[in-house]
Amino acid sequence: MRVLKFGGTSVGSVANINQVINIVKNGAQDQKIAVVVSALGGITDLLMQAGTDASNKEDYNTAFKDIEAKHIEFTRTLIPDSKEALDEIKNLLGNLESLLQGIYLINELSPKTVDKLLAYGEILSSSIIARAMYAQGLDAVRKDSRDLITTNDKHTKAGVNYKVTNSQVEYYFTKAKQKITVLPGFIASTAQGETTTLGRGGSDFTAAIVAAALDVDQVEIYTDVSGMYTANPKMVKQAKPIDSISYHEAMELSHFGAKVLYPPTIVPVMSKNIPIRIKNTLQPEDPGTLIHNQEGLSDNPIKGLSNINNVALLTLEGGGMVGIPGISKRLFETLSNQGINIILITQASSEHSICLGVMEEDAGKAKNAIDEEFEYEISLNKIDPLTIEIGLSIIALVGDQMKSHQGISGKMFSTLGKNNVNIRAIAQGASEKNISAVIAQKDVKKALNSLHERFFEAQRKQLNLFITGVGNVGEKLLNQIQQQQEYLKKQLNINMRVLGLSNSRKMLVDENGIDLQNWSTLLDAGEPATLDGFLDHVVELNQRNSIFVDITANADVADMYGKYLKQSVAVVACNKIAAASDFKNYSELKRLSKAYNAPLLFETNVGAGLPIIDTLNNLIASGDRVNRIQAVLSGSLNFVFNNFKSGDSFHDVVQAAKAEGFTEPDPRIDLSGVDVARKILILARESGLKINLEDIENEPFLTENNLNSSDVPHFFETLKEDAEHFEKLVAQAEAKNCRLKYVAQLDNGKASVGLQEIPEGHPFYNLEGSDNIVLFFTDRYPTQPMQIKGAGAGGDVTASGLFADIIRTATF
Repeated sequence: MRVLKFGGTSVGSVANINQVINIVKNGAQDQKIAVVVSALGGITDLLMQAGTDASNKEDYNTAFKDIEAKHIEFTRTLIPDSKEALDEIKNLLGNLESLLQGIYLINELSPKTVDKLLAYGEILSSSIIARAMYAQGLDAVRKDSRDLITTNDKHTKAGVNYKVTNSQVEYYFTKAKQKITVLPGFIASTAQGETTTLGRGGSDFTAAIVAAALDVDQVEIYTDVSGMYTANPKMVKQAKPIDSISYHEAMELSHFGAKVLYPPTIVPVMSKNIPIRIKNTLQPEDPGTLIHNQEGLSDNPIKGLSNINNVALLTLEGGGMVGIPGISKRLFETLSNQGINIILITQASSEHSICLGVMEEDAGKAKNAIDEEFEYEISLNKIDPLTIEIGLSIIALVGDQMKSHQGISGKMFSTLGKNNVNIRAIAQGASEKNISAVIAQKDVKKALNSLHERFFEAQRKQLNLFITGVGNVGEKLLNQIQQQQEYLKKQLNINMRVLGLSNSRKMLVDENGIDLQNWSTLLDAGEPATLDGFLDHVVELNQRNSIFVDITANADVADMYGKYLKQSVAVVACNKIAAASDFKNYSELKRLSKAYNAPLLFETNVGAGLPIIDTLNNLIASGDRVNRIQAVLSGSLNFVFNNFKSGDSFHDVVQAAKAEGFTEPDPRIDLSGVDVARKILILARESGLKINLEDIENEPFLTENNLNSSDVPHFFETLKEDAEHFEKLVAQAEAKNCRLKYVAQLDNGKASVGLQEIPEGHPFYNLEGSDNIVLFFTDRYPTQPMQIKGAGAGGDVTASGLFADIIRTATF
């Protein structure tokens, strides 16, 4: 004997019902089958809507007509030539309409009436499906489950009388001659014949009750997914089916929101050690999930993640609770008397407070009842009035073997903390099969994805990028990301996605990732860009491991860093303005980075793609001390003076540098020394000095006329006007067999920048093109400095430096 149950989605369309019939047909070759069916997809909700409308004296006909139309359509399509079948369904629909009219007239919808009303969903579906099977040549008979399953009179969630039920089920199937018996799920009856229901999801329960009574080898639950998943696949795309799971693990997961299985289903079959197989109606060849009496250790002690939304946290606290017996008893009895189910309980060891999780819909009723129960203690200020927090969810980590593995809870809470998910309450039983945490409902998706990544994805980390500034460097970065995505996945276990792009005009955000082959066209069609609007999108998406990448030279963008860090969004920047801003702001950004566990990385601020800041930080972290720094830090200035010879036009050389992209859009930033001053300032600060930009001595080589130019075109005109000045500078250097280099220095806590004549033999003398060089003189490198040298400007190398910083965030 086999017992198969098909849920609402499995019988939600004519095509799906035909698939159900094929599954049953293939399984009925050599043994009898009991087929338990739910109401057609969506019908139970429509029935409840119709009943509610009727009880409120509102128009219930709209919902009823939808119910009627769907069942008649299914009947005519599945059993096209059967007037008898159509008459039966129309008769049942007539009875339903009469019931709704009665509810309308008496203006009442009691639990007893709700059961009568909702039962029609399964009564109708089982009638249609049984007749459809018979029409297709199957030996199928419908049997009303109310004749087999006897319950108490607790309507809407009745308790089963197993002794009577088992006897009735066993007797019926012993006598039954047909090969296939179709049973309506969810419904039962009292000993007096009154219709009851087994709770929403009770069709699973019906199948388990029948299976246990008949002592079958296995129960097969067919749904629209291929088993129980490690997490809700609608929220966690990387979720995967669980091969096998224990009864207790399945019960925990289903209790905490896994909709595949109704929790009470497990009880009757577990006592007889009958496995449950969860399978996919549309992909019946998939193995699905086996729920059984599992033993033995596995590599991963975590079997799944789940969550319950719309939770309210109730807190009863006060000094008058400490050491007073009976407080908990009174609290729980009060809720029990109100019919309120408690989802989570946690109590401080000081006995000063008790926190309870209930469904939001019960929170108001709970507060009224509890405040009334403790009215005397509240009036004496011994206990505070009950406080309620709403907008919460419970997330649960489930696994029988967690108790045999150390550090599970530590990994769970540290992962949530790193992603700025605040925990309001924690509950963990002594059995350690479940660790539950109450969090804000808005954080559920990020929490589940973060935990799934931590426990199920072989340490693959997903990085979600939001990039502002997509000019030359930004375009190079996007090309590099697209080119390296597969490498990152295979070699570094990093899944890098670009979710947001912005320039000065448009912005584009896509939760599923932006197509990097077509990003420019998509961005052009985006919405108008604002800095706060872009931030709002990032916060609203609330993705784990989010990174804001600034590829601008804009002060307003730099001012946004603190807002991103406070949202635990990492910041990667080639924009030097923030790191070179007032020391108070610089140190505050560093503080926020630590406080919110959000990396703040700006390697490209100095030397583009050269590992200058990282090397400096490693020296200091290892206990070394920096005594002096000498550096050529401007790729643009090095390019200019490497190409400027006596007799050349300084104006033309600067124009060429700008055209090559070696300078800022405003070359005055480079040539005035401000850019280099910012870079040595950043190195000084990373060395541990508390200095500001005005503390750096800047010896300009530009003329007053150049420095006072009104705009960039005017600046280039002044370079022509002062050509003699620049000719003199280069001629004097060449006369001494020296080369001009713009040098930054840090010595004994003092920093300076300026043009210097570098003699032959000096490390700076042969510095070519737009290369940078840095010499670190430290306690460990006192005479032969540590030297870093290479390309210090250009779109590709700057993009590669940003790319390296982005990857570095994955290690935090």
